[in-house]
Amino acid sequence: MGKIEWAMWANEQALASGLILLTGGIVGVAGQFRGWQFAAYAVAAGAFVCLLEYPRSKRSKGTSMARTGQYCFTVCVKAFGPLTRNYYVRAFLHAAICVPGGFMLATVLGCVCLGIASLIYLAAAIHGEHWEPILPRKEVRKPVDSVKNPPQNPPPRPPPEMHRKRVDDLEGAAYDNPMTVTDE
Repeated sequence: MGKIEWAMWANEQALASGLILLTGGIVGVAGQFRGWQFAAYAVAAGAFVCLLEYPRSKRSKGTSMARTGQYCFTVCVKAFGPLTRNYYVRAFLHAAICVPGGFMLATVLGCVCLGIASLIYLAAAIHGEHWEPILPRKEVRKPVDSVKNPPQNPPPRPPPEMHRKRVDDLEGAAYDNPMTVTDE
């Protein structure tokens, strides 16, 4: 059996919880619920989590599929160095961010999801994983042979009786149908 890459699961969980926290915050602010200030915090925290978690990490082995438009976010996350590369820091950061979301009903689901993502990041950190950026690869093309081998088999041809006859008159040049056609 293969080794579980916890960071991959944590990234997906944290991105989804950031979107849930952002949505709950928007609902709380738009509805002017009691304690709507916590909802305003949830909007900012959800946006921050989404920006932090949008770039995927390179997998330890196998292929790594980058998200669409990930490169610009990767540069920003990479600029913070060990603060964003270390999963212990991400685990405690997400745990701290999710606490104020628990004080309002509209943001509780995002808070719980982000707490679960924090635990998964902690598991990833304990297993020794860390964030590696997926950078665009420069494709190296192999030189193409300029001379191709000719085909070994001739192309398929219809039988000789199916060929069009070359006759000067139109009646003789007409196509002869080998199948009999009857009008019913």
